[in-house]
Amino acid sequence: MRPRYASGPATQHSILLHDVKKCCFHCKGSVTIYCRVILRSAPPMHLLPSKISLVHFVVFTLLLVGLIPLLLTGWSLSDRSASELRAVENRYQIQLVQEKARQIEMFGQRYGDLVKNLSGALELSDDLGVLSAPQTEQKLSETLQKDQNLLALYLKPVGTEALSLYRPGSIAKEELESIATEALASSGTADLFSGPPRRSAASGESVMAMVSQVNVDNRSIASVVAIVSLRDVARSVVGTDSQSEDELWAAGLPIIFVVNQAGRAIFHPDARLIDSQRVLTDLKIVDEWQQSNSQIQSGLVPFTADFGGSSYDMIGAYSTVRFGSNTTFGVITMQDERKALASVGEMRSQTWMISLAFAFCAMLIGSIAARLLTKPLVNLSAAAEKIAMGDLSTRVETVSFTELGTVGRSFNLMSDKLEEHIASLAKAATENRELFVGTVKALAAAIDGKDKYTRGHSERVARISVGIGKQLGLGAVELETLRISALLHDVGKIAIDDAILKKPAALTDAEFEVMKTHPQKGYKIMSQIPAMKDFLPGMYMHHEMVNGKGYPQGLSDKQIPLQAKIVSVADTFDAMTIDRPYQKGMLLPDALERIKSLIGTRYDAKVVEALVRGCQSGEIAQGIVRFLNENKDTAGLVNNRTAAAPPVPDTEAELVSS
Repeated sequence: MRPRYASGPATQHSILLHDVKKCCFHCKGSVTIYCRVILRSAPPMHLLPSKISLVHFVVFTLLLVGLIPLLLTGWSLSDRSASELRAVENRYQIQLVQEKARQIEMFGQRYGDLVKNLSGALELSDDLGVLSAPQTEQKLSETLQKDQNLLALYLKPVGTEALSLYRPGSIAKEELESIATEALASSGTADLFSGPPRRSAASGESVMAMVSQVNVDNRSIASVVAIVSLRDVARSVVGTDSQSEDELWAAGLPIIFVVNQAGRAIFHPDARLIDSQRVLTDLKIVDEWQQSNSQIQSGLVPFTADFGGSSYDMIGAYSTVRFGSNTTFGVITMQDERKALASVGEMRSQTWMISLAFAFCAMLIGSIAARLLTKPLVNLSAAAEKIAMGDLSTRVETVSFTELGTVGRSFNLMSDKLEEHIASLAKAATENRELFVGTVKALAAAIDGKDKYTRGHSERVARISVGIGKQLGLGAVELETLRISALLHDVGKIAIDDAILKKPAALTDAEFEVMKTHPQKGYKIMSQIPAMKDFLPGMYMHHEMVNGKGYPQGLSDKQIPLQAKIVSVADTFDAMTIDRPYQKGMLLPDALERIKSLIGTRYDAKVVEALVRGCQSGEIAQGIVRFLNENKDTAGLVNNRTAAAPPVPDTEAELVSS
């Protein structure tokens, strides 16, 4: 079974000047050597260094000895500093939240004691009538005036009217009664109850109600309610400057805030979070406090937070504040770890700057010293590279050092011998190529010479194929491969009976079947030679058709290599324009029209278009004329008549019997 060739252009080889790829000539039938040398211009060959240069080695050694220890020491010290600074920062965070929590607890204890003392005084008097005494109201008013955070006092006996005293402008009477009534309803029988913080409508400040019961004989006879302002304690905890959340994250400073058990902000530098009652449980540290505040008083929580589309590694801590028996707050502080440890980054930057400065000095000194030491070797290496790129005239100057001088003289001697050898090899390669091409031409001529009507056919097909290839933009290597393949396309006819080859009339069907075997016979002959692999497609498949009805394999369009498509068109074009025993050759325009009519069935459109362009430009026609001028005995076979050509036979045998 014959192999099938993949479609597409022939494999491109890059063969440089003096590059001997293969050698081939036949020596008494015993040894077959194939030599193929294509001389063309090529870009300089860049050699990759297989070893590091001595200059680089000296510089690298200086850097390794001096720079690496410096970097390791600086990095180790900065890591240790970072660890210590992180520990200090953690302790600071814990101490900070504990201090803030203590301030809030002292604030709550102060006003808790206030309402409990008032309820205790009423319990001792055991007479609620004192509430209506002028002295009582005066004393309570004095207490209210002395404490700026105490906004109102509300004393409510059971079953009678309440006594209320408040600071005008800070809270209205109606709001006082509303807050007190709500707190009394929620307090139950608790000894000390703290209501939730809320915003005062009159002053806009956060206020809180604290309730204590007046108990006589285990029964409540009255309640004392104090409305206190949280303004001062809030400023003490979160600071006096109001900043937006964006500004806080951008600054990278510690953010301190207080949340209630629901995770809503009670104190925060951004008042909008307090007003909107935003839940801050999306911060891991708030969620951690909610889950553990009943068991853990204070904790340190490193975590990652997302804000504004960016992710931050945070250092955070929390501490729990208890107000009375029913209210719990969490004091939270957190800071961007990168900003907290900024000094470590600065230390590392300084280490890098010092290291880079040292590296620059080491490289400068090392380069100067290394170049002085390695200049002779560099010159020798440059000369060797020039020789490797083909400049065999390069020589090196001998140096004063004995060892290097010996190397230089040996190198120059080697260059002389190498130049002589390469020149001899190039001459032999050129002669071998000429011998190979001459052998191929002789073989093609021998095949064509079996019939006077096909004499010179292979050479003409080769010239036409090269003309088509040029129109298709093939490279020099592909064109040479195409030319050899076209010269040998009919080599299989050497095994066809002369009676069939030289028959003066059209072939019978049986004879045509025999004739159709010449591609296989040519393939069988040439495939035994490994060096002929690139030329086989044109020999073996030049009778294939794009519609799949050709022979010997019945390949279709994309299965047929470009080389075979070109040889097929060139073969038919020459056969059409040459006189045969059974028909006269066609005129050039008629032949082109006939071939164009077979596009899509037998021939590839691009190849036929290239043939037409070659004929119109005169390149193909001029090539044929030059060949005929060189071969006068075959000139009469080509039809240059101006009269109309006879009808063209349609049979496959008559059209492609060549």
